[in-house]
Amino acid sequence: MAARKASEVFVECLEAEGVKHVFGIPGEETVDLNESLGKSSIEFLPVRHEQGGAYMADVYGRLTGRAGVCLGTLGPGAMNLVTAVADAYLDHAPLVALTGQGDIERLHKESHQYIDVVSVMKPITKWNSRVNAPHVIPEAVRKAFKVAEAQKPGATHLELPEDVMAADLDAAPLVGRKGVRKPMPSDDEIARAAELICAAENPVVLAGNGVVRVNATSALRHFAEATGLRVAETFMGRGALDSEDPKALGSVGLQAGDYSMAGFDDADLVIAVGFDLVEQSPELWNPDRDKQIVCIDTTSTEVDEYFMTAIDLIGDFDYILHRLAEDCGELDVDSGSTRLRDVVLGRFEAAAHDDQFPMQPPRALWEIRQVLGREDVLISDVGLHKLWIGRMFPAHEPNTVLIANGLAGMGFATPAAIATKLVHPDRTVVTVQGDGGFLMNFQELETATRLKTPFVSVIWENRQYGSIVWKQTKKFGRHYGCDFTNPDFVKLAESFGMPAWRCESVEDYSDTLKKAVSQDLPSVIVVPIDYSLDVAISEELGRETVAT
Repeated sequence: MAARKASEVFVECLEAEGVKHVFGIPGEETVDLNESLGKSSIEFLPVRHEQGGAYMADVYGRLTGRAGVCLGTLGPGAMNLVTAVADAYLDHAPLVALTGQGDIERLHKESHQYIDVVSVMKPITKWNSRVNAPHVIPEAVRKAFKVAEAQKPGATHLELPEDVMAADLDAAPLVGRKGVRKPMPSDDEIARAAELICAAENPVVLAGNGVVRVNATSALRHFAEATGLRVAETFMGRGALDSEDPKALGSVGLQAGDYSMAGFDDADLVIAVGFDLVEQSPELWNPDRDKQIVCIDTTSTEVDEYFMTAIDLIGDFDYILHRLAEDCGELDVDSGSTRLRDVVLGRFEAAAHDDQFPMQPPRALWEIRQVLGREDVLISDVGLHKLWIGRMFPAHEPNTVLIANGLAGMGFATPAAIATKLVHPDRTVVTVQGDGGFLMNFQELETATRLKTPFVSVIWENRQYGSIVWKQTKKFGRHYGCDFTNPDFVKLAESFGMPAWRCESVEDYSDTLKKAVSQDLPSVIVVPIDYSLDVAISEELGRETVAT
């Protein structure tokens, strides 16, 4: 085979991995790579900030199961990727970050824009490496994608020195990868788990991010239906069961009383399905360390003094849950309690009649639920609104309420919406963002307009970092350092060439939402919000247990 530029081989390797898009900003050190991308089947999508591009890759990976790819140049470009790469790492979304670098010959000394990016990325990736020679490109690319997509998925990183990518290389292109083999627990392990579940007096199921991540919601729903066991969900497990399913206990973990009201205090056995410890501390639902735990996961479980498992079933969720449903059959047990769900849904439904303005969060969310179909998507940014969404917004299907919960970085929602529309162009997408988080990545509105990815950005405006005000006030009776002013968001949005509205009443908000979701352009709705209603809703739910 005739020699080609190494960057061309690199791009051919990306094609072999099934890459459709690369999100990022080109730099001087990536000109060869960008030139090769321009000749390929891959669409390079320039963004307005590297963090936005990495968040897009993060959510693209989360929704498809195939690694999203982001690109930044050396130094400052690479540093700008870090927050979103860390988000993918902690939320277990497959992502491959590519960064340029100067020539290898100058990396041993102080040099313009040189930062040891490989060392920076080490604690926030599953694996990362510098491509030190052209001939290692095929195996480096294959490893980056294989590791990123393997369970539990996450971020990987490749650094691409300028001279390496410009060099000649005689290499055969990679062939496409076949699906990864899923391990299976043994028959004895399945039987032992079924025995523990059948012997329990008050078993309950806790469904986490992993259920959604591996598309096992159908299997979980079958298991719940066959056994009669009720299921509580973490914030990122929303939609594992339809919120209208009588076996759904709702979303737990926001308040100290959540688990008690969902029946965990009385539970003698917890079946943790796809539960990532980064989501919530197991101390919250097993404080006395007296519950037996059956853990269903894709990899060996994390060790925690409050998460000492009786048995681990590691492997294919569909196989495991269907086998357990068959072995356990319908159980004559009292599983969980609907008290939490009744309180939360009762308050949500009551919000339909709340005409207060500025609006309170339940009514603002109730109106959004009315304009979204079962498979349409609500994306939450990070702030006090995220707690309301995680607590209250009904989810009917998986990946229809997207929340960043591992790293929980503000500025997630706008780039996440762009990626969601690329994956699901036929679904309606609405984001809820605080006036703090919105300005952290609002520049990607230009990207959304250019790519023609329509979604509605609903800005809850209160001119404060609301979640910190809430925390400070609870602890000190006052808040400090949390107040700010805002630009005219309507004019700001219009300057990007998109429609925008400021709402002056509940009726105005309702009508505007219906208008906005029918647009073929991104749009912005600004609504004054009143956070005086405590997100706890009921004092019996107790103190908060999670950060925003």
